Parts: sequence; C-alpha cells; structure tokens
Amino acid sequence: MKRKWKVKWKALKMEIAEHKSSFVVYMVLRILVILIMILQILNRNFEDVFYCVLTLILLLVPSFLQMELKIELPTPLEIIILLFIFAAEIMGEIGSYYTKFPYWDTMLHTMNGFLAAAIGFSLVDILNRHKSDKFHLSPLYLAIVAFCFSMTIGVMWEFFECGMDLFFGMDTQKDTIVHSISSVMLDPTRTQTIVHINDIHDVTVNGQSLGVNGYLDIGLLDTMKDLFVNFIGAVVFSIIGFFYVKKRGEGKFAKKFIPTKKKAERDFIKIVEKNEKEKLTEKN
Repeated sequence: MKRKWKVKWKALKMEIAEHKSSFVVYMVLRILVILIMILQILNRNFEDVFYCVLTLILLLVPSFLQMELKIELPTPLEIIILLFIFAAEIMGEIGSYYTKFPYWDTMLHTMNGFLAAAIGFSLVDILNRHKSDKFHLSPLYLAIVAFCFSMTIGVMWEFFECGMDLFFGMDTQKDTIVHSISSVMLDPTRTQTIVHINDIHDVTVNGQSLGVNGYLDIGLLDTMKDLFVNFIGAVVFSIIGFFYVKKRGEGKFAKKFIPTKKKAERDFIKIVEKNEKEKLTEKN
C-alpha cells in the first residue's frame, strides 16, 4: 500500500509539472496560500488556516483527476480551475471578497456553471468516442447532458450551503435586503390571501432595529440568483460543446475548454511503475 501511494505521489508531481503555464500558476498560488496560512497561524485565525489547508488540497485536484481518469485538461481550462479555487477560498473567504464585492459570488457561480458543464461534457464525449462503444450520442444529447450535469452540481452545492446554515449556524446563503414582501403567512383569515407590504425601511427584532434599511431575505434570493447564473454558464458551454461535436473539433476556442483522453505515453502512473520495476531489476 505504501509503495502504491509512493508511485501515485511521483506520478502526481509529474502531472503537475507537465504543462509549464499551469505549473507556474500552480506554484505561484501555492506559495501565496502558504504565506497567507503562516500569517493566519501567527494571528491565531485557525478557521482561516483551515481554508488555506483546504485550498492547498483543492489545488491538487485538477492534476489528480487527470492522472486517475486518464484525461488531459487543456492548459487554459486548468489555469481557470486553479484561479477559481484561489478566488473562492482565499479571496472570497479569507479576503472577505464575498461581502466587499457584491458580484464576486455571482461571478464565481457563473464560472462554476461553465466549468461543471465542461467536465460533464468531456466525460460523456470521451466515452462516446471510444471505439468499443455500441452507441453514439448526438451533439444535442451531449449538450443536454453537459447542461444537466452542471445544474446538478449547482443544486447539490446549494443543498450543502443550506445544510451548513441550518445545522452549523453559518451564513453561506447570503442575506438580501428587500423593501417589500408578499406572504400568505400574514393573512389573518388563513384563506391563502396574499398580503403585500411595501416601502419597508426598518425592521425591529426583539425590540431592536436591524439597521439595514429594509427587510432581510434569508438566503432564498441569493440561492435563486446563484442557480440562475449557474444556468447561464451551463448554457454557454453547452452551446460551445454542441458546435464542437457538430464540427468534431474544428473550433479553436472550444478546444481550450474541452478535456480529451490522455495519450498512452502521458500516463504517468504507468511511467512511474515502469521506472520502479526497472530500478528493482537493476538492484537484483
């Protein structure tokens, strides 16, 4: 077992260093995260230390998936994924960009919809192009699968956020300040009559004003906005993927975002295993 993990670790390092551009981005982000983690340790912000450790692990995910699934991520796509992880965990959580910049979360969810669609599309497309398969999916079907995969990822993430807020008292589904509400819960007759309250400028809770110049919508609008922009990202990539399959790889732009099957000579696990066997043979 120890030897197996040693082989995988060596193969992972080779995978990380395969593309120079993504390797440079990976190393720069890794150094930044380590420096930020040291600073958070000195400031005794252990929650932020956790985010740093999580980020270091997540930065390995693209290379790990390429190694395990035998796929090749285009360099632009891999760089975007690395920057996405850094923007979400370090800048978003530790740097508080989610509250400093209102559209930061929207941008990331849009990008997530695009990336998830790219991954879902590529997994099915690689299978669809395999010679041993007895069926072939149309470009439209592949686009629909990519869209559904992306939306499923988006929904599962919102489930996660809701769970964190309900069971751990967090606020991952950010509140939205609204100035009007419509609810049947306010109907004293209990006859499903919608009661409208407009021009809300102040709300008092337990005798104390919230001081937010409006009413707090707890997570619903934020969740729906996240799903909507995820939908936009998924649709954009699904359209790109549709024409990519329709013309079978002619689009230069699409090639930058669609993973392909890894060539046998770039299977680093097999390369490391072969080298290890040769070393053992030489020793014996």
